Amino acid sequence: MSLRRRGKAALRVGLYFFFAFLALHIAKLTDIISTVEFNSSGELLATGDKGGRVVVFQREQESKSQPQRRGEYNVYSTFQSHEPEFDYLKSLEIEEKINKIRWLPQQNAAYFLLSTNDKTVKLWKISERDKRPEGYNLKDDDGRIRSPSTITSLRVPVLQPMDLMVEATARRVFSNAHTYHINSISVNSDLQTFISTDDLRVNLWNLEITDRSFNIVDIKPANMEDLTEVITSAEFHPQQCHTFAYSSSKGSIRLCDMRQAALCDKHCKYFEEPEDPSTRSFFSEIISSISDVKFSHNGRYLMTRDYLTVKVWDLQMENKPLETYQVHDYLRGKLCSLYENDCIFDKFECVWNGSDSVIMTGSYNNFFRMFDRNTKRDVTLEASRENSKPRAILKPRKVCVGGKRRKDEISVDSLDFSKKILHTAWHPHENIIAVAATNNLYIFQDKVN
Repeated sequence: MSLRRRGKAALRVGLYFFFAFLALHIAKLTDIISTVEFNSSGELLATGDKGGRVVVFQREQESKSQPQRRGEYNVYSTFQSHEPEFDYLKSLEIEEKINKIRWLPQQNAAYFLLSTNDKTVKLWKISERDKRPEGYNLKDDDGRIRSPSTITSLRVPVLQPMDLMVEATARRVFSNAHTYHINSISVNSDLQTFISTDDLRVNLWNLEITDRSFNIVDIKPANMEDLTEVITSAEFHPQQCHTFAYSSSKGSIRLCDMRQAALCDKHCKYFEEPEDPSTRSFFSEIISSISDVKFSHNGRYLMTRDYLTVKVWDLQMENKPLETYQVHDYLRGKLCSLYENDCIFDKFECVWNGSDSVIMTGSYNNFFRMFDRNTKRDVTLEASRENSKPRAILKPRKVCVGGKRRKDEISVDSLDFSKKILHTAWHPHENIIAVAATNNLYIFQDKVN
């Protein structure tokens, strides 16, 4: 099919993207990408992987000679954020895998981000250095200490230019506060605090204090046999520093106000969709578990992702979601096999675009889905090294459930469940998206004429 015809086909769906920069292949199995996050300006993109490494990409500056390179991202800094550890009290290994990365808004020339594995959150400073001091009195230029008896005159140190070097420094380590695995972190809009969340608790930290945190949610029962749900994700409101939301494995979301009490066990709002008894099955509770919760940029809506759907909730309406989008409803008949191969427990993330008008989430076979909230149109695209040539328009994909399959469709029985897109990110101001497909990172942007 010609590029022109493919472009028309994509245009009919209302959303079309073309491959803009890279398909970054990381060969090692331990380097499967586990989180992706743009900073507040969109100029930097950070990825974390199962090997505990953080790779930061920087966007190319605009060039008059090569304006098309503006959307490209190149490696800016790479550093080891976490190392494997061993808990001797519990005889448990602590993986180095990066579970979440969250950027702090930029305050000066340096950049700051939070990264976490299962137990420890770290605050990293990423800064540039292009000058070095020379002419010390008490040491030579190569760093060796000089004997005071050899010093006959005083020198004034000067700064000499050097090749640009990007340094990553761990400024804070927040540890020893979680008994269970940390599943999410979120920076408060007051820029002074953040929360870290595990299966049963939410802790509030001050960015300047590492030796103590405040437990603001604790759902652990006195008898663990009475445990009926766990916390799956939590996030601060983008404008109201006293408000946060957390989701549960039962498909509910609780909105909490820290002004009401020090311990937010009593929520101020409770969002849950009543279950239809006619559709209840053995898998109902598993597929209703919420894997991700995100506030919209304007703070009016909440978006949640469960196994089969994405839901948008209005903060003023608790009894049912405002919008429900089917991500891969064709898998409803395959839940038994998905349960047997553990895919039913996969945790997909969801993201808003900069204007909150389009939402994106991942699926299997390296597919990812986009839903336009205004036009109610949707599109399925594929992140693949085989069909994602640079500057080529991505062709919409369709899944055939039964009956006669068309030439450009793929049968639901042919889907590869080992290829899955769990982690995605959207540029805060432009239509640039980052998609992590196992150990490959793809960056797409909308068509630029």
